[in-house]
Amino acid sequence: MASRQVVQQQNRVEGVAGGVKEKKMAAEGKNRRALGDIGNMVTVRPVEGKPLPQISRPVTRSFCAQLLANAQAAAAAENQKKCVAVNVEGGAPVADGVLPQGGRAKKPNQKKAVAKPKPEAVIEISSSSEEVKKEKNKKKTGEAASKKTASTLSSTLTARSKAACGLSRKQKEITVDIDAADVNNELAVVEYVEDIYKFYKLAENESRIGDYMHSQPEINEKMRAILIDWLIEVHHKFELNPETLYLTINIVDRYLAVQTILRKELQLVGMSAMLIASKYEEIWAPEVNDFVCMSDRAYTHEQVLVMEKRILGALEWYLTVPTPYVFLVRFVKASIPDSNMENMVYFLAELALMNYATIIYCPSMIAASAVYAARCTLNKSPLWDETLKFHTGFSETQILDCAKLLVSYHSVAAEHRLKVIYRKYSNTERGAVALLPPAKSLLAAA
Repeated sequence: MASRQVVQQQNRVEGVAGGVKEKKMAAEGKNRRALGDIGNMVTVRPVEGKPLPQISRPVTRSFCAQLLANAQAAAAAENQKKCVAVNVEGGAPVADGVLPQGGRAKKPNQKKAVAKPKPEAVIEISSSSEEVKKEKNKKKTGEAASKKTASTLSSTLTARSKAACGLSRKQKEITVDIDAADVNNELAVVEYVEDIYKFYKLAENESRIGDYMHSQPEINEKMRAILIDWLIEVHHKFELNPETLYLTINIVDRYLAVQTILRKELQLVGMSAMLIASKYEEIWAPEVNDFVCMSDRAYTHEQVLVMEKRILGALEWYLTVPTPYVFLVRFVKASIPDSNMENMVYFLAELALMNYATIIYCPSMIAASAVYAARCTLNKSPLWDETLKFHTGFSETQILDCAKLLVSYHSVAAEHRLKVIYRKYSNTERGAVALLPPAKSLLAAA
């Protein structure tokens, strides 16, 4: 009782002193923290060997932080003791909460996260080397099997997108997986290639070119054919990529569909269109002076640049369009071709570019018809299977009319006055496919 009274009295004295001090700090404008722990700093000595009474301390932020730090330190020390207590030599492990001297460890108030030791860390040293090797081999085989069976995120997303788009029946219809050889090729983007071509199918309708020749008073289909024949020759001499040629023809047709031009400007349009396509597709594009020389200096350097600007303004700089070449690459791959098959497809496709009558067909149908006509010319069997039907999106009856048109161009190519394409594919480097007889059986079919 005597000690309790002494404590209470001293607490009162400290409270009064703290209050006076607090008032002074408030007067000076420096009151930025709460009152301290009243009575916590009093030094009380035990009386007659009796233990000190438990004094309840007010809970402050610093006190709570100290309690939390002490609890975390105790949990970390307890976990370290458990890891050390594991007997590596085969002895029995120490029980939870029991010290080696026989005393019992004090459990902290908070729940502590017990770190489970990894099974790879505990190894029986007394076991033989053969058993250790067997265990390692089992782990390696198990990891390899889990890697093979585990599906990647890309494959999961692809499967979901196919199911959402109604493409989950692919395996039931297709007998040949044309992308199997390119699984490890990152440039082939096997996970996304079908979605890419589905987008191309939608985009080709947005950039579709209609019949525009009736709106051009000074040019006709024959003039356009002469221009395309000359552009193919220039493309061949410059050794440009195939994408450049198909994009050039697309730019020419799209510009003529929205702008009326004079007859004397037609070749200038073709030169400027190839200049734009070369800058878009080629690594090293030809210079303006190269095109001026190819035209026998019919136009000046400034005229080419002015026409280039006019074309880009009319097309609103929209150059990323699916041309027939985009679909030819995929459809040729689906036909599992040889060298003659591939050359024949591109020969028929370039004949389609030169003739204005094929402009009524979309680029994907021209590409599919070129593959079908080439298979008919080379007597491939079957002419059209489920693999081609799936990847092209066309049945045999849908492409029959366009294929007949391409075969008719092939049949008159040798006697036609525009022979650049015929001479190009009569070369042995391209298999001399232009010299093969056309598929007249397809023309005779009803």
